[in-house]
Parts: sequence; structure tokens; C-alpha cells
Amino acid sequence: MKEYTSVEPHPASLSDAALLKDCEVLFGRVGGPGGQHRNNVATAASLEHLPTGLIGQASERRHQAQNRHVALKRLRLKLARKIRRPIDPRRYRPSTLWTERRQGDKLPVSATSRDYPAMLAEAMDVVVAMHYDVAGAAGRLGVTMSQLARLIRHDRAAFAQVNEARESRGLPRLK
Repeated sequence: MKEYTSVEPHPASLSDAALLKDCEVLFGRVGGPGGQHRNNVATAASLEHLPTGLIGQASERRHQAQNRHVALKRLRLKLARKIRRPIDPRRYRPSTLWTERRQGDKLPVSATSRDYPAMLAEAMDVVVAMHYDVAGAAGRLGVTMSQLARLIRHDRAAFAQVNEARESRGLPRLK
């Protein structure tokens, strides 16, 4: 798996075109419910991010373009959860995206937002760099601990990942 540096943009924050350049895109058929005309054509989408080997898949829609879009979003979220960029928390400054989205110490971003995977990736980078001290990470990001916890909680897998790491370090679980 490719190692990312703090100066490289996180792959979850790349434009669709830039991210797709690093992906192998496959379309196929899958079985399951949906009626006699479901997947008579190759509408299921699978995107493999070649530098990391991570895969995003979707097959629940009847149109190839819609499944590709859903698979790309799933891949972005997986990249946000799994790929860490090493950062120095003492020298860290929030990205332009983070500062533009932040309103005071609030962070109004929903899990369906186009920016969510990039913001989750940045939050996870800082949380990991701060050894899962979410309050300290929130201070570095310029938001409250509850705002940062809410951002992470929007993605169940990321939230579980943070809680498992906190427990292994003797820290209480986030609620």
C-alpha cells in the first residue's frame, strides 16, 4: 500500500477526475432482487484505487453512471478511513477546505456532502497524530470536541475505528 506524505493531498480530497486516474474501473453484472430486467446489462460498478488496493463497489442502481457515482463515494470514504498522512500536530494548520467549512467552532457538514470524505480524512489524520486525544485534535482543528465527534460519528466504521483505538490505549469510548 502506498504511503502518503503530509504535503500530498489525501486521495479522498481529489477531484473525481484525478481520483479516477488512479483507479481501475470495472462494470459487471450481479445477481439478486430487482426484477427480470435488473442487470441485463453490466450496471454494477467496482473501482479499485491502484496505489492502495482499496475497492469501492455499487450495484443497487439500474444505471451504470449512478452505480459508478455511488462506488466512487464509497471508495472516498474507505480511503478517508484507511489512509493516514503523517502530520506533526505542533505544526499542523487546518486545510483551506476545513477553514472554509468551519463556522466559528461549529462544523456544519453532513455525511452526504461532497466534502465529507475529505474532511473525515483530515480529521482522522489529526486524531491519529494526537494519539486519539479527540479533545486535543478538536483544538488543533478549531472546533469543539462534540463537533469533531459528530463528524466522525457520521461514518459508523470510522467511529468504531476511533473507539477501538481509544479503548486499546485505555481511553474512554466516544459517545
